[in-house]
Amino acid sequence: MPRRKPDSDELHPTGGTAGDFRRRSRFAWAVTGSGHHLVECMELAFRLPDLDLFLSAAAEEVLPLYDYRIDALKVRCRVFRDRTASSVPVGMLYDDIYHTVVIAPATSNTVAKCAFGISDTLPTNIFAQAGKLEIPGIVLACDTQPVVVTPSPREWVELKPRNIELQNVERLRAVDHAVVVEDPQALQRALQARLDELGLAWNTSSS
Repeated sequence: MPRRKPDSDELHPTGGTAGDFRRRSRFAWAVTGSGHHLVECMELAFRLPDLDLFLSAAAEEVLPLYDYRIDALKVRCRVFRDRTASSVPVGMLYDDIYHTVVIAPATSNTVAKCAFGISDTLPTNIFAQAGKLEIPGIVLACDTQPVVVTPSPREWVELKPRNIELQNVERLRAVDHAVVVEDPQALQRALQARLDELGLAWNTSSS
């Protein structure tokens, strides 16, 4: 049986410096409460080397609906869960640990908060702090088209994002150090480009 990765409660910021990207070695991947492209996003996440997952409170509710149990995720990678202050996992951004922050999938709520600089959840907080540290961010926004067809746990659903949600995606594109993508294919291309920049490669196995 695979040995469980260290739990978030076992990890603490060390107070290291934040400027040397050569010392950074991990991907920080935040998951929000959307089922849109969730399975494809998780498959890509598990192909990355040295991955840590950051879950919003809503993500903890949604993931089991798509057969991703939190205890099983902890076997595959380090998992950080949203708590009131979120200070411990966010502080690790200052410890020369993470070279890239990914939010995928990102709900319209998360996109709006990131676009307007609001950081009151674990995903939005790590996105904001990463930007201040000039750590590149990649966001897969869910509501990017006039009509979005997405799976729910029981059936496919057609959604029509409002103008304000589409506008927030465009606002997010203007945020420093952020790349916004619209589908898993574009996300994979953005991740490939980042891996190439870092001299890294995909894992050959997602187990």
